[in-house]
Amino acid sequence: MSDATYGFDTLQIHAGAKPDPTTGARNTPIYQTTAYVFRDADHAAALFNLQEVGFIYSRLTNPTVAVLQDRVAALECGAGAVACSSGHAAQIMALFPLMAPGKNVVVSTRLYGGTVTQMTQTIQRFGWSAKFVDMDDLDAIEAAVDDDTRAIFCESIANPGGYITDIRAVADVADKVGLPLIVDNTTATPYLCRPIEHGATLVVHSLTKYLTGNGTVTGGVVVDSGKFDWAASGKFPSLSEPEPAYHGLTFSETFGPLAFTFHGIAIGLRDLGMTLNPQAAHYTLMGIETLSLRMERHVQNARKIATWLEQDARVDYVTYAGLESSKYFGRIATVCPRGAGALFTFAVKGGYEACVKLIEELKLFSHVANLGDTRSLIIHPASTTHRQLEENKQRAAGADPEVVRVSIGIEDADDLIADLDQALAKATA
Repeated sequence: MSDATYGFDTLQIHAGAKPDPTTGARNTPIYQTTAYVFRDADHAAALFNLQEVGFIYSRLTNPTVAVLQDRVAALECGAGAVACSSGHAAQIMALFPLMAPGKNVVVSTRLYGGTVTQMTQTIQRFGWSAKFVDMDDLDAIEAAVDDDTRAIFCESIANPGGYITDIRAVADVADKVGLPLIVDNTTATPYLCRPIEHGATLVVHSLTKYLTGNGTVTGGVVVDSGKFDWAASGKFPSLSEPEPAYHGLTFSETFGPLAFTFHGIAIGLRDLGMTLNPQAAHYTLMGIETLSLRMERHVQNARKIATWLEQDARVDYVTYAGLESSKYFGRIATVCPRGAGALFTFAVKGGYEACVKLIEELKLFSHVANLGDTRSLIIHPASTTHRQLEENKQRAAGADPEVVRVSIGIEDADDLIADLDQALAKATA
């Protein structure tokens, strides 16, 4: 099957999969195995030398996970993909072939709180650093780049505020300075936005969220566009120079558009070990089969609820980009024409304490540190996901102390509005 000839709804069900050749099982089996029997000694040697594609050990490759990788790559219009154990693992996997001690990455100020911590604290242990820039300020992005910068990183629809990034404009800056653009597309999903079509080099996802869609497993994936010339500048020796562990093989020369993908498996998963287990891959494959249907309802509900909240006197403001009042409304048509997603924040009159009270009074909304579930979810970022940040950095990230973040599910929208109504009444009494 040629993925290029099929639409999104077909690809989300069929891409990467075929009936099991032994049993005829129509659904992709869970290949719950650690290792795989080699045909003979020559076959084993060819696999270990990267001369043949196949299965060696499930830290590296697994048939269930392989189907998931192929499917997400097809949906994102990528050349290949590497699945791993979480969204945070995917971010490290994306940076790992690019970075080295003393190198830096230019990142958006509007990021999930855990990503901010990863970029400000954790990556320093590798000798890397991050420069935070407002991605709406293209001149500031370019000015932040120096000789040691190795990538630019942003979110397509930013968590928690739902702000939409002008990916094409940022990609143009990345192209000008000769750097890859990495886009976290978790909140949008490939149904609403395909960053590679807007010039992104790499796309990362937390599979935990909308792609799985039911809050059952954690997972991550890195999708490679296959379009970046890793050998052009000499800045990416892991991909453009001989690899000692594989007898001097050069990934960019040997694998071409799949250089980053093969490096992610042969080096990244081999040495970092952030492997996605096959059962989690199976759950995610089942979730992806209904992605377009779910995202349509997510967006429909979010638009209706955000409109209601914006008109409510107990609410100061709503950050949903799908509202005409949003400064990002004009980007919907070009960046995510099927809708602005289902994640946003709103400010409750009464501030921090009213936010806490609101959460305690809700009945249908679940108070959890997750998003992208079929269920509607709510959290107070300033006291949870972004609590490690100083208040000025919370506000820069869109996690103001007086706001709550909602991830609108696929329940009956009127029931969700009624739940918010009664909770707001008690929170602002």
